[in-house]
Amino acid sequence: MAAVSWVKISTWAPKLLRAAKTLNLQNVAEYAKPAVAGLGSKKGGKMGKMAQVVEKKIFPVETDPGKLVNNVCGSNIMKQGQDVALMPDSEYPDWLWSLRLGKPPPLEEMDQESLAYWRRLRKLNLRRQTKLMGLRRY
Repeated sequence: MAAVSWVKISTWAPKLLRAAKTLNLQNVAEYAKPAVAGLGSKKGGKMGKMAQVVEKKIFPVETDPGKLVNNVCGSNIMKQGQDVALMPDSEYPDWLWSLRLGKPPPLEEMDQESLAYWRRLRKLNLRRQTKLMGLRRY
């Protein structure tokens, strides 16, 4: 027997129930009643008791160019105090300017004696196994 979609059931189920009630049939199951009001629908133009309006929080944004250039804006999390002031480049350590900011190096360029190499190898193998398991058909 072919499956009947919910759309078809929702169109003829109320008619069937009305016909059963007019014929005084007692054992009529009313399982598949169509929804009276779905999500987002309005009842008489008023929202229900459960619907609450969430106010959007607006955070202050620094627009002063002098503060933006000389300070790390948002670094002070305390109520008192000021943001951290930026120093000249000569005040920072040399290793800071040689940090790798892009993608991590490929596995072939990494040293096999390092712990980072083996962690990366394990991570790549776990990703590969997950993809292979997703392709398996039962």
